[in-house]
Amino acid sequence: MIWLAAIQRTDGRFPQNSWINGNAYWCGVQLDEVAAPILLAWRLHNEGVTLGRFDPCVMISRAAGYLIRQGPVTAQERWEENAGYSPSTLATVIAGLVCAAEFAKQHGEASTADFILVYADWLAAHLEEWTVTTAGELVEGFRRHYIRINPTDPEAPDPHADPNTTVLAIANGGGVQPARNVVGGDFLHLVRLGIRAADDPLVRDSIAVMDRLLKCDLPQGPCWRRYNHDGYGQKDDGSAFDGTGVGRAWPILTGERGHYELAAGRDSKPFIAAMEKFANEGGMISEQLWNAEDLGGMRRGLPTGAAMPLCWAHAEYVSLVRSAHDGVCFDRVEPAFQRYVVHPVASRHEIWSLRYPLGRMAPGKLLRLIITADATVAWSADNWASTNRVDTTHNSALNVWSADLPTEGCPEGAVIEFTFFWKEAQRSEGRNYSVKVSGPK
Repeated sequence: MIWLAAIQRTDGRFPQNSWINGNAYWCGVQLDEVAAPILLAWRLHNEGVTLGRFDPCVMISRAAGYLIRQGPVTAQERWEENAGYSPSTLATVIAGLVCAAEFAKQHGEASTADFILVYADWLAAHLEEWTVTTAGELVEGFRRHYIRINPTDPEAPDPHADPNTTVLAIANGGGVQPARNVVGGDFLHLVRLGIRAADDPLVRDSIAVMDRLLKCDLPQGPCWRRYNHDGYGQKDDGSAFDGTGVGRAWPILTGERGHYELAAGRDSKPFIAAMEKFANEGGMISEQLWNAEDLGGMRRGLPTGAAMPLCWAHAEYVSLVRSAHDGVCFDRVEPAFQRYVVHPVASRHEIWSLRYPLGRMAPGKLLRLIITADATVAWSADNWASTNRVDTTHNSALNVWSADLPTEGCPEGAVIEFTFFWKEAQRSEGRNYSVKVSGPK
């Protein structure tokens, strides 16, 4: 925990990966990696672990601020291949923000906690809009399900990217496919972390689609591929991956499914047993297993030439064993579970930022503007027949400025227009922005 805080950048991000001295190796930005240290701090806190004189709250606030300023689109999802709206990334970010809010509450920072929760609630309210297709064509009878990722440019994201129509360029020679027809198990993180219920009909339907396309029945037990059209893995003739190939079965995904089964009230022990059987004679678990018929040196259910041991898979196994012992997913964030599953909280806000300039919002919502400098906002909802002004408020812990426009009474069809006067630079923005009040598309 202390090492992570030491390598955190001043803007709140963490390097995609680094040498042990903290120097970045690759320079991608993964929002789930920014949220994960918050989750680690939360778990250490819950276990009563003391960190001496080290207080993680500065690290937590910086990370939460970065997530709020940069979200909801991640430059890379957990497989480090695509940008967009990722269900697993969003699940991790929401859970991390809820934990950050809990820390703020415990330190008497109620306004910061409320600010963080408004953003987390907004993310949770838009999960289905961003990551669910209603026009799926993969399995007859299942048009509505989670997709692997809804792609958009992380530097200029489309706030209204439609998962029914976006197109995904898949890495490793996977080709270009309609995003609605590429699925993976990433949405299971929504259940695992406590953002969605295990018996949510949408989750169940998504599992049916995932199992039809990705499940591999191996001699040791069930295993799953990452997503359809995956090209990262041993080729069909058994030769090594060389930039293209065929995605194979990943033991870690058996563990993830075991966590879901536990959350759904079923037995996770068969998945623990399968992971144990996937290990080699030395107890090492491979990144991937051969999921085709025996071919040359490849044997069905045995490791391919992929990384072994994969520490991530071993951690998943340990986590699943602990979860089975406790009778609840170890990773579940209880405050998030209470907030979004047990007693669901509705979002009252829409969020706009220069990085995420949404063009429409639902009726009855407050419009919150989030920016990175002090400003006065001039705005109108009647084509400038009248002008309203409001100064932004600074949250120093999160390093954000914001203004709430009381737009909840604006009728459908109204257009909210606004511009900024930047105080430090003593200059006007020079253009107007607009958000239309409209029902769901």
